[in-house]
Amino acid sequence: MFNIGGGEILALLVIGMILIGPDRLPNMAADAARLLIKVKNMAQNVTNEIKDNLGPGYEDMQVKDLHPKALIKKHIGDVIDKSDLEVKPKPKIDPEIL
Repeated sequence: MFNIGGGEILALLVIGMILIGPDRLPNMAADAARLLIKVKNMAQNVTNEIKDNLGPGYEDMQVKDLHPKALIKKHIGDVIDKSDLEVKPKPKIDPEIL
């Protein structure tokens, strides 16, 4: 996800030990983990609240479905016939004929 390798993690731990100190580093890591869990729960609550406010039919909604293009494709895409959307190439006119 972040493309961080083992060397970078080790360097971050060493920098963390220098800046924060080895005795406070575990407490800071635990606080950071609690913060991430709290943010994740808040995001899940917002998603559930949006699902509840939208009403029935949106129980299987994902956050990525809220993008306008995805929403249109999901709910209107079945109505539109795909063959109507095909772009036909324009015929080329030979300039010598003119």
